[in-house]
This record gives sequence, C-alpha cells and structure tokens, in this order.
Amino acid sequence: MKVIPIGIWGGYPKANSATSSFLIEHDGFHCLFDCGSGVLSSLQNIIPLEKLDAVAISHYHADHIADIGSLQFSRIINYYLGKPAPPLPIYGHDQDEENFSKLSYKEQTVGVPIHENDVIKIGPFDVSFCETTHPVYCLAMKFTVNGRSVTLTADTEWRDELVEFARDTDLLISEANLYEEHLGKSPGHMAGSEAGKLAKMAGVRGLLLTHLPLHGDPTEILHAASKVYDGPAELAVVGKVYEV
Repeated sequence: MKVIPIGIWGGYPKANSATSSFLIEHDGFHCLFDCGSGVLSSLQNIIPLEKLDAVAISHYHADHIADIGSLQFSRIINYYLGKPAPPLPIYGHDQDEENFSKLSYKEQTVGVPIHENDVIKIGPFDVSFCETTHPVYCLAMKFTVNGRSVTLTADTEWRDELVEFARDTDLLISEANLYEEHLGKSPGHMAGSEAGKLAKMAGVRGLLLTHLPLHGDPTEILHAASKVYDGPAELAVVGKVYEV
C-alpha cells in the first residue's frame, strides 16, 4: 500500500498547509484518514476529490473534521452539474451522536459507525481500532492488506494498550505534538520521546511523526524520538509517497 501525508500540523494549519491527515491507497482505492482544516485543498494536489472512495475519522475535534462540510458540498455541486456519484462512506465513532450524524449529508455522504475492538473492511483494507487517551473519545486505527500494516495513533497521550495494538506494524504514524519540556503538561498528546518509546516497544519497522506543533523547531521532536527508537524515523513530509 501507499501512504501519503496530506497535512502534518496539530490544532490549525500553517499558511498554505493542512492539519494532520493521510491518504492510504491500494489497488486504486483511496481512503482519507482525518479531514481537518486545509486538508481538502492539499488533497487535490494528489487526487481529484471525486477519486476518494472512503474517509475515516479518528475523532471530532475541529482539526480532524473541519473540511468534512466542504467535502460534502463538493459532492453535491458535482451532483447539480450532472455528475452524480454513489454516497461516500465516512467512518467515525458514534460515541458523539451529534457529530456522527453530521457525517451523513443529502445522500452524498453516509456515516458508518466504527467501534473499538472491531475489525472491518474498508475497500481492500482490514481496519482495526483502539481507544486512545484524549480529552474526547478518539480511535487509533490499523490498516492491513496483504500482510502489511500501517498504524495511526491519532491524538493521544501515552497509553499502554497502543503498544500491543501497534505490535510489529510496518509503519507507525504517531502523533508527537509536544516538545520534551511540555511532556505531561498538555493532556491528550505525546512528546517525541514517547512516540519513539512506542515504536521501540511495539517493534515497528518505521516511524513517521505527525500532528506537529506550530511553534519551535519540530526537528527537536524527531531527535527526541530517535534517541529512543533506533529504526528509521522522520517527520512526515506532505506529498511524499511512503511504500509499505
């Protein structure tokens, strides 16, 4: 499979960029993981919006869902232009009924509930879920196809259960929103050293860092992760294709 970062920032995007989001592709099937601010604009540098086959949402904070409404409008505009398409499935948890209901829109998109400990099919992928530690209910996800896997932590502070969830994954995409001096001072997020610890304990084959802070020098976060995890690690690069 191929993994392409669409955005890498947490909270809100820097100029001409997007919040943390990834396109996961295999055999022509395209699944977008999270759809926050700036994601729709950035995504169109990779594929036309009508080529999306599915969207998976980790949780309902704005930096992960802000562009869902624009995505829905893009599809209804195509409908009015005489280019109808089947409803786009948007997978999200139903612990927040109000926000889950917004995933369905005028037969253009349809919300599909996902649950911790389930394993479901999204196109060619077997997708499993693990609850994270965040101020709102949030799900990490693992995409597996042909014996290869990608695990995305979504937003979380350290959580022991993520070690087994990410065990032996080929690529761990971990949030790393905190500098070491902020470790433990911002609920729901990890520092680089914790992302590195997760990668090491889970025995993953590669580490990408995302959901980066907008202040300071994020290479410090990579250095902190690399002091703990001695495998290949880098800050996610928007538009780069990672083959798994």
